[in-house]
Amino acid sequence: MKLGTRKLLDRSFSALGLFSILIMGAALLVILVPIFKRGAGAFVFKATVEHRRLLLERFERGNADALDAELEAAQLARRPVYDMLTRFEAEQAHELDALRPTLAALAAREDSIGRLVQRRLRTMDDGAFLENVETVGKLRDRLRGHVESESITADIALIDSVLQRIELRMASFVDLTERVDDLLGPAPGAATPALPRKQYGATRWDRAEVRLRELLYVEQWDYSGEGMGRKVLTPRADVFRGTQLAALFDYVETHAEAMLRPRFTFYWGFLTDEPLDIHIFGGILPELMGTLYLTLGAILFAVPIGIVAAIYFTEYARPGRIVTFLRTCVSTLAGVPSIVFGMFGLAFFLNVCHMPKGVLAGALTLSLVILPTIIRASEEAIRAVPHTYREAALGLGAGRWHTIVTVILPAALPGILTGTVISMGRAAGETAPIIFTAAASVAATLSLNPLAAWNQPTGALSWNIYNLCTEHEAVNEIRHVQFGMVAVLVTVVLLLNGFAIVFRARIAKKLKG
Repeated sequence: MKLGTRKLLDRSFSALGLFSILIMGAALLVILVPIFKRGAGAFVFKATVEHRRLLLERFERGNADALDAELEAAQLARRPVYDMLTRFEAEQAHELDALRPTLAALAAREDSIGRLVQRRLRTMDDGAFLENVETVGKLRDRLRGHVESESITADIALIDSVLQRIELRMASFVDLTERVDDLLGPAPGAATPALPRKQYGATRWDRAEVRLRELLYVEQWDYSGEGMGRKVLTPRADVFRGTQLAALFDYVETHAEAMLRPRFTFYWGFLTDEPLDIHIFGGILPELMGTLYLTLGAILFAVPIGIVAAIYFTEYARPGRIVTFLRTCVSTLAGVPSIVFGMFGLAFFLNVCHMPKGVLAGALTLSLVILPTIIRASEEAIRAVPHTYREAALGLGAGRWHTIVTVILPAALPGILTGTVISMGRAAGETAPIIFTAAASVAATLSLNPLAAWNQPTGALSWNIYNLCTEHEAVNEIRHVQFGMVAVLVTVVLLLNGFAIVFRARIAKKLKG
């Protein structure tokens, strides 16, 4: 081959390699930038006064005096909303009371109709407004069974007309009050709901804007045309036009910030707080701790076995059928789907060995997943040690094992470390192997004492990311948690790889020196 042709090929391959690296880097940025951008929303966001109240009441963080002043100002801005809701309910009750003369006239009859209406009127005297609406509705339905009596036909028509108008408004009113509670939290003096998510209003301003839109508009789908349905937003104000609630919607829209008092905050508790109400509030401490325990446990079991196996293959094993079979097994294990390892862990560690579902069983299963990678990486690192190292050590009288421990393994340490860290990244990101052996959707934070945590089920970043994205009942409410978990998991893997690069460079420099 001519020299010019060889140089041209060398430059072409170099350019192709550089282009491939650039493409990989660009693809990595396309994937990671949106993840970190949306994941940052779990840490930095506009928090409302409801979030600050949550932190003080649930996690005992914040200034109580400053919060009381903020809540007082927020309640002052919210008071007109609650006043309008109260006046509207009184207005509808007054309209229902307008039926009492008609009902009293029916009750004065000396027949079955009169006795029926008398019983219903006594119930209405003791009932609340919504209960009275239901009572009159049942009475109307019963009276329709007496339509043969023409004398009450007009009365039934009047009752039905008034009830239809009230029922239409009250159905919208009940939905509206739920939207107000979702935005602002329970009204003052209302009973405390059982679920934490119902005890607080919108804690994040981005979610508050969504709930405000749901309060102002009724979302419907129009399927009258061809193809997919079209979303139609109907203003709720149209239903309440001419009532005491007519001014509520403009007020809420213009005073939303005054009622929630949003401001930017850095929520470092996302890493250190326990989750509350299945990750509606709080942080990801159990998942972070579980991931670290499972990953470190897997490395603790897999690395010694992997290095010993690599030493056997490179230093002791003689070519033959048995060694070929063992190498084939290692290569086969590297290609086995991770779900198969999970089923094996369930069948062997839990059912045969009777281990409890927890950290130990999960770490042992993950160690089997990463074992082939550690064996291959350690084997290649040991083979890369110059043969002259062995000859020099043996020439000085060192035994084979002493040579391996004091000369070969230190020289191969950078390569072994690289394989170990790559395996740690895979162990941290695996989901299938721990589903059956260790993972739990809701689990307490593991103890810092490993001896107390080995038999406890745990959350893990990879498993809970999948769980929150596919099975959570309020999946749209916790998008920031999902992306925050992904960002934390990717950051952990990148930090491990960065640590490996720096540590390997330092060891290589030390060995070279």
